[in-house]
Amino acid sequence: MSIAILGIESSCDDTSCAVIRDGVLLSNVIAGQAVHEAYGGVVPELASRAHQQNIIPVATEAVKRSGIDKSVLSAVAFTRGPGLMGSLLVGTSFAKGLALALQIPMIEVNHLQAHVLAHFIRRTPDDIEPKPSFPFLCLLVSGGNSQIIKVNAYNKMEVIGQTIDDAAGEAFDKCAKIMGLGYPGGPVVNRLANEGNPKAFHFSKPHVPEYDYSFSGLKTSFLYTLRDALPGDPDFIEHHKADLCASLQATVIDILMEKLRKAATDLKINEIAVAGGVSANSGLRDAFRDCSQKFGWHIYLPPNAFTTDNAAMVAITGYYKYMDGDFCTASVIPFARVEL
Repeated sequence: MSIAILGIESSCDDTSCAVIRDGVLLSNVIAGQAVHEAYGGVVPELASRAHQQNIIPVATEAVKRSGIDKSVLSAVAFTRGPGLMGSLLVGTSFAKGLALALQIPMIEVNHLQAHVLAHFIRRTPDDIEPKPSFPFLCLLVSGGNSQIIKVNAYNKMEVIGQTIDDAAGEAFDKCAKIMGLGYPGGPVVNRLANEGNPKAFHFSKPHVPEYDYSFSGLKTSFLYTLRDALPGDPDFIEHHKADLCASLQATVIDILMEKLRKAATDLKINEIAVAGGVSANSGLRDAFRDCSQKFGWHIYLPPNAFTTDNAAMVAITGYYKYMDGDFCTASVIPFARVEL
């Protein structure tokens, strides 16, 4: 019997719905929210209001593009958390209503677990792209999370290292905001970094034990560099924008990869994946390729379409949970912070 899952993602500022049938992606629709650009970051209240406006047309379009009727859906999978509470409530409430109307089960999905399982999405029935073999390590990096996860099975994941303060994506976004580069800052930093000298500036690196991360000191070091330079050169940022971005990006990547290399060596695992919004960064992808050549890693880089928040990753997670019979009741409530 065919298994068709409708996935719903509304954890932050993107409303997304996708349909996956038997592990193959049929549709993935995303509605962004440009309203936040004027504020330099996501405004939770505005995000939840936009989700309310977008959720029905996005879900309708996802089902339409899938080519199947909603009556053949097997279950509704939705992001329960972590994320913005107001945004999560919109997706959760819609999932409850739809599941009740169609008389199909609901599947709650951990947003972080979904990012990891995005590697198992098949884009076509004949998709032969290699998938990670268990156990594997996944570096999950985004605006809100920086973690090293040991993945033993689809439903067995262990966080062995994580940030103790800011995430890598936050370092990019906040430093970009200081330079007046707009929001989101990560893609702009990546673009400018390709034009600059990564050795032009030296920023502090943390000394955190084991596999944990810290990026707050890097931001402070970045600020001190600007503080010391701007009085003598008011146009310092404009003159050195590319070099600042290149040096910032290189430092973030060095911090990320140093701990990942340590974990891979200590655990003797050479199946290494990366996931999350920052996994679209070209410098980080190049670092993975370098490690593949130097250390014999088998690396897995997600397509850019699956790096940012999307419902395809929610749907594939729902697919595996459906096969395990892992359903939830209509009494479930979202959580802003959820452990993996």
